[in-house]
Amino acid sequence: MSTLPWLHPDRVALLEQALRQRILILDGGMGTMLQAHELDEQGFRGERFEQGHDGHAQVHDNHAHPGGCDLKGNNDLLTLTMPQIIRGVHDAYLEAGADLIETNTFNSTRISQADYKLQHLAYELNLAGARLARAACDAMSAKTPDRPRFVIGVLGPTSRTASLSPDVNDPGFRNVTFEELAENYAESANGLIDGGADVLMVETIFDTLNAKAALFALSELFHQRGARLPVMISGTITDRSGRTLSGQTAEAFYYSVRHARPLSVGFNCALGADDLRPHIQTLANLAESYVSTHPNAGLPNAFGEYDETPEHMAAVIGGFARDGLLNLVGGCCGTTPAHIRAIAAAVRNHPPRALPSLDAEAA
Repeated sequence: MSTLPWLHPDRVALLEQALRQRILILDGGMGTMLQAHELDEQGFRGERFEQGHDGHAQVHDNHAHPGGCDLKGNNDLLTLTMPQIIRGVHDAYLEAGADLIETNTFNSTRISQADYKLQHLAYELNLAGARLARAACDAMSAKTPDRPRFVIGVLGPTSRTASLSPDVNDPGFRNVTFEELAENYAESANGLIDGGADVLMVETIFDTLNAKAALFALSELFHQRGARLPVMISGTITDRSGRTLSGQTAEAFYYSVRHARPLSVGFNCALGADDLRPHIQTLANLAESYVSTHPNAGLPNAFGEYDETPEHMAAVIGGFARDGLLNLVGGCCGTTPAHIRAIAAAVRNHPPRALPSLDAEAA
């Protein structure tokens, strides 16, 4: 993968220059912002999906379900039905100081969209999601030419796991194969690339085998295209045991994905910044790549909400920056533009983590 030329060499050069100069700011939670709009079922459906299925599908198409199904909660669908809302979220994070904007494509794989009988939309959702983020970043970059903004094409973990059985009575059972995952990731990544993403991020990785399928798919896709994009990798520590759902420590996770030579490796979601600190410290000590984190605003309370204030979260992450652990930082569940603004201010005067010196063979 690393021997291929960059698809957008000028964009990569600008990104790498920025990474050498300062800690870059990722955006915050998308779902948190969308919940504030309190959209009902019709708000999610829009005109095209008014009957609960794709009105553009042919009658003989298996995806044109006459009865339809509930689409509320399918946040990725809002890219098509409420693009102005998604663009508004991107703009709010850019105004708050984000350098990199994540596409609204966390669940835009066939596997995840099958829950809504909209699996045929996978490519379209990724294409449209990347175009929306691209337009927002380009508009902000035009205002501040000395500070370009970048689009991260998001590849979420899907709703299935290749390492674990969903049936406690049949530990050998799997409801997805490596090949199926790779096909899903390749289709989605194609849409993100065609839509103008600068970087691809395999994120919220709870199962490293899923991530390996994604990295394999990207490698194959880049070779088919004859050019590549930088790849970011972000796992998730699922609880205070300090392990991913598939059982890996931060160190084991890093060595499992190191072969892909990613632009960055990090952790996001699940835990708040306080609880993520030791795991980010581990990556900072090990990684030959840049290190990223975008944690939740604390752990969810009894109502599933997040209580960590922008001030508290910024103070904790400011400590990360002060101790030289970070290259990229943002927020996940429960975070808002206020959190991102506070985090950006907290890390502004700290230099980015220095990459380790490697000899020619290691590099």
